[in-house]
Amino acid sequence: MIRPDGRKAAELRPVKMTADFIGTADGSVLVELGRTRVVCTATLQAGVPRWLQGRGTGWVTAEYGMLPASAGRRMRRDGPWGVDSRGTEIRRLIGRALRAVVDLAALGENTLIVDCDVLEADGGTRTAAITGGWVALARAVDRARADGRLVTDAEPIADRATAVSCGLVDGEARLDLAYEEDSAAEVDMNVAMTPAGRLIEVQATGEGTTFTEDQMVRLVRLAHQGCKRLAEAQAGARRKRRRRGGRRRGAGGSP
Repeated sequence: MIRPDGRKAAELRPVKMTADFIGTADGSVLVELGRTRVVCTATLQAGVPRWLQGRGTGWVTAEYGMLPASAGRRMRRDGPWGVDSRGTEIRRLIGRALRAVVDLAALGENTLIVDCDVLEADGGTRTAAITGGWVALARAVDRARADGRLVTDAEPIADRATAVSCGLVDGEARLDLAYEEDSAAEVDMNVAMTPAGRLIEVQATGEGTTFTEDQMVRLVRLAHQGCKRLAEAQAGARRKRRRRGGRRRGAGGSP
């Protein structure tokens, strides 16, 4: 069956990751999956939440937001008028996924904050945020270790966190759903996992219908194929030579 954009069922949208998209961040990347574009930045800060103080361990947390015009109609920003409950659920998902692959003890009492901002949404923003968030986080750790702000003998990045959407559309299992397919899917699934296939989180919903265990397993296996390809793009983005330039720390403004 031909998909709206001509892809095969097990084919990702074109993937592009631009490292150091925000030159002043500890780590950053622009991740693009087709028309979905998300900027992820990561910041290492000294100190941890009060409930972790004195335990010698670090913390990873995330923020997520969509720019007002990212979905084609203007959305309100979070503020005094209320908090976006969808955004809250997604930022918790991103934080859980990234903590699963970080050795918090190796961070010491430091916090990594990953900010994910959707520039344009065409399906799969939460999974793109996890995939790009890992790149930003890993580059922030590499930079902090290189400049002496993070001193540790252990490698804080224990594994890679990748994520992708998939689902059943017209009875067919498809990978990396764009919005047109996602809105028509009988089953919608988001899978976060390591490149080796170890599951971090699975979110699966029957949209007005039910689905079988066999269908769920088939979708997870399809997601694994996509995550392995995304992991290759992540590895290339993490290794990219850091660009010179950007504001130096202590050269004006807050770090």
